[in-house]
Amino acid sequence: MNTSALRNWDSAEHLRTEEDMLLYLDACFDEAGDDAAFIAKALGNIAKARGMTDLARDTGLGRESLYKALSGEGNPSFATVLKVMHALGYKLHPELADA
Repeated sequence: MNTSALRNWDSAEHLRTEEDMLLYLDACFDEAGDDAAFIAKALGNIAKARGMTDLARDTGLGRESLYKALSGEGNPSFATVLKVMHALGYKLHPELADA
């Protein structure tokens, strides 16, 4: 009998271009609803794809702290989320929800 080795899916491995990352984050915002951890995890995946060390330098936050905050298990402050988004080059802007 043949067996296959499986491994966990890592979204960061598939985020290769800026467009990939932006479309991924946009889709995650659409899917997340009220789940802030879902967005934190999405930002973490983008940060891993780009390089967590660079993000730590650009935000002034510790690399390990960022891994924890953006793991989906952490609970980053809104200030941390804004710093990360700014360092990644993203803007957070309101838009009217569909009624």
